[in-house]
Amino acid sequence: MVEDQTFNKQDFTDNRLPIGDYEYCSFINCNFSKSFLNGINFLECEFIDCNLSSANITNTAFQDVKFQDCKMLGLHFETCNDFGFSVHFLNCILDHTSFYQVDLKTSRFENSKCHDVEFTEADLRQVSLNNCDLHGTTFNNSNLERADFRTATNYNIHPGQNKIKGAKFSAEGLAGLLRVYKIVIE
Repeated sequence: MVEDQTFNKQDFTDNRLPIGDYEYCSFINCNFSKSFLNGINFLECEFIDCNLSSANITNTAFQDVKFQDCKMLGLHFETCNDFGFSVHFLNCILDHTSFYQVDLKTSRFENSKCHDVEFTEADLRQVSLNNCDLHGTTFNNSNLERADFRTATNYNIHPGQNKIKGAKFSAEGLAGLLRVYKIVIE
């Protein structure tokens, strides 16, 4: 078990981060692009200014993990270990990432770019998407009850194909709920 360590400016693309349990660790300005993180357990860790694009996260555990200012393109969170899964994204780029059938109830998204993200059949109950750009993001058969979209932009949500009871939207964002009906809003 690795506890309370800081990993700074390390490149894990060629030298894999050893499989194990990492608790209360900080990864700052590290490169995990296309690396293998499968089978690693992260508990209350933080990733700051890291590149995790296209990393293999199969059976990886993220429990109360914070990602800040990270580039995270093309990740497949549905392959993660779902036990205790809880993540917080702040100022991240999550384009082309998949959360297919992922339970995100305890997760947060803030000031993040989420273009073409897959949320099909995901549980986003009470999730806040503060200042997130959701261009091209897919919500299909998702549970969005009491989710907060008030400051999110560019979303397109079909109310008949998702659970949206109690979800919060701004008046400016209502077009994202009505676009599917091909009505004109001026």
